[in-house]
Amino acid sequence: MAGRDKLLDMKGITKRFPGTLALDSVDFEVREGEVHVLLGENGAGKSTLVKIIAGVYNRDEGEMYFDGKKVDFRNVREAQDAGINIIHQELNLLPERTIAQNIFVGREPMQKGLGRIDYKKMLRDSEELLKRLGLDMNPNTLVKNLSIAQQQMVEVAKALSNDIKLLIMDEPTSSLTKREIDKLFGIIENLKKSGISIIYISHRMDEIKRIGDRVTILRDGQYIDTLDAKTMDMDEAIAKMVGRKITKLYNRRYNKPGREVLRTEKLTGLRFRNVSINVREGEIVSLAGLVGAGRTEVAKALFGYDPIEGGEYYLFGKKVKNPSPKKCVRMGMALLPEDRKNEGLFLKMPIRDNIIAASLNKLFKNGIVQNNTATDTAEKYKKELKIATPNIYKLVGELSGGNQQKVVVGKWLSTDCKFFIFDEPTRGIDVGAKAEIYQLLDDLAANGAGILMISSEMNEVINLSDRVYVMREGEVVKELDRSEVSQEAILAYALAEGGSSNG
Repeated sequence: MAGRDKLLDMKGITKRFPGTLALDSVDFEVREGEVHVLLGENGAGKSTLVKIIAGVYNRDEGEMYFDGKKVDFRNVREAQDAGINIIHQELNLLPERTIAQNIFVGREPMQKGLGRIDYKKMLRDSEELLKRLGLDMNPNTLVKNLSIAQQQMVEVAKALSNDIKLLIMDEPTSSLTKREIDKLFGIIENLKKSGISIIYISHRMDEIKRIGDRVTILRDGQYIDTLDAKTMDMDEAIAKMVGRKITKLYNRRYNKPGREVLRTEKLTGLRFRNVSINVREGEIVSLAGLVGAGRTEVAKALFGYDPIEGGEYYLFGKKVKNPSPKKCVRMGMALLPEDRKNEGLFLKMPIRDNIIAASLNKLFKNGIVQNNTATDTAEKYKKELKIATPNIYKLVGELSGGNQQKVVVGKWLSTDCKFFIFDEPTRGIDVGAKAEIYQLLDDLAANGAGILMISSEMNEVINLSDRVYVMREGEVVKELDRSEVSQEAILAYALAEGGSSNG
């Protein structure tokens, strides 16, 4: 590795936005054929740095050299022409177009002298790119009919069509199953072997040693250190990321369970059937399984978003008939959805208004919002949840992922709910904020709340759960108590063909 030539060399990169110094004289380099991981909390400057590399932003100060030449990309096209492509976390594909049309969008091969698109060549070239990636996909398939993982592979094929030298991947595994991650990592290894360099951004610490060669850590817009990915001490890396030592990421005070807060009996709905589970006060109970196993659908049915087609369920001992979000909140249930930005928050409204949004009837019984009450309520949860913000009037869309999640929690705490469903509680959240969310989950349970958690992060499920129900293809196939929970056990039931129910 040490003998490889530098492909990218950045010196003293500075970028300012109004009121913010996003990057402060950062040095960064990437060698040929390496996977270089960029590590840092939300707001550390990772995305700003890669957007400068990819031509999305212009730097204010510093120098950048690529492939031996000094460069100053004014736009994305110039960076692409030089051999740099970025795959954003939010995929940038046209759903109503085919795979081939997406791969060559804006660069369609033309028939000589006719001024028409050469569709045969476009299909041929697309097939070759997909084969190169080991993908058995028909280039005529519409993108809207692909899974998230397949769409990501189309983005990689699109990048390869540009005669690429450097590929930037921003949180590429956040929505993938274990099998899909294995497939993606195989493709990354093949890209490395062909000499392509990769900048890899991820909050998943367990991926770094597996896929990375070197790791550069940023904090508060500044360069902190570069480490060998295979030999680095993970606790040391986390401490450098967050600027403090996190003594224990997972902290559970296992409580003696209290009364039953949730019981379902053969509950059946969209994409799940015959689900029988229960949660008691003081417990964190997880629904584990692969993406598509039906876990989120169970959560949405319990909260009245989706219809229940069979079976029944009880909240705090009372049978719930025809559930609706309004009725569930009134009975003491809260749902913190996987997509907090679109389903859990009003991004263009301030923190204060978001926190009181679910408790208007409780706080203002005469229907008139009292400013003092609204402000006091929001200030209370800002302080309790340690929401990092100068004031409660800041727009929620301007907060980091971890602080947005805290606002969602504050919104439900203000309703006096005692049963919480957390769907992917730390998706897209950095390790420092994760520790705070885990502490929050433990505090809720210690104070008598019952929690149903859905998480694709195996470490969360193993380290936080009192019990785990494993789902596969819409059914609960096994219940594991704390002494039985392990990655091997969960995967064995999640992947098994056939199996017992509710074991």
